[in-house]
Amino acid sequence: MSIETLHIPTPDGRADAFAAFPDDGTQHPGVLMYPDGFGIRPVLREMALELAGHGYSVLVPNPFYRHGPAPVVELPEHIGEDVRPALFARLMPLIEAHTAERALSDADAFLRFLTSRPEVAAGPVAVTGYCVGGLLAMRAAAAHPGEVAAVAAFHGPVGVDGPGLFSRLTARVHLGHAEGDMTPEALAELNRSLDAAGVDHTSEIYPGTVHGFTMSDTDAFSASGLKRHWDRLLPLLERALAGGQGSGPVAGPEYTAS
Repeated sequence: MSIETLHIPTPDGRADAFAAFPDDGTQHPGVLMYPDGFGIRPVLREMALELAGHGYSVLVPNPFYRHGPAPVVELPEHIGEDVRPALFARLMPLIEAHTAERALSDADAFLRFLTSRPEVAAGPVAVTGYCVGGLLAMRAAAAHPGEVAAVAAFHGPVGVDGPGLFSRLTARVHLGHAEGDMTPEALAELNRSLDAAGVDHTSEIYPGTVHGFTMSDTDAFSASGLKRHWDRLLPLLERALAGGQGSGPVAGPEYTAS
């Protein structure tokens, strides 16, 4: 697998990004991966490499490029509960400034860039995201119904935009909720809204997890939650994108899907 640092032209400037590609010299289905609120950092590179190892060309942009290149705020190697509140105090203004209009403008630019890459096969793409990136992924999929065939969001505030967003989705959807974020009653209400909109979806609470459970550089990390995430994400992509041709996982054991 290989990683390439990139800059994506947008109406508001150049967004820094990176891409992870299988290095077999052939084209592979494209996946746009939105990071969580902490942004691009080593754990996102590991996850993108893992996905590339299954036969996908993966683009990971910095959603907060308007405020500077990633990391937009200085991050420790491990994000513990002792530093999380102070980090979020600095990040929340950036997240709040990232309006729906900005998100849609960026999604246009990111998807156009992804599908123009020579490493990306013709045909539909997928979008995935974590934390606030899950909401960005859902907005991107809803705005590009003819292009995005699958969308997955993990521990993200996906219900913020309500049924209006769901009604525009044509992609297959998987939502992986943290137990600490979603009650069974709230899940049932969310799933009724998805059903009413005719969305082909799976939506479930991952047992024993808290917000941020996929990120191994945080205290929220759950090895079982991350495994469940891969166990749901990879079949979704295979069904929607006719499968990758990767030889299997390439990262450490904690990132293995099997």
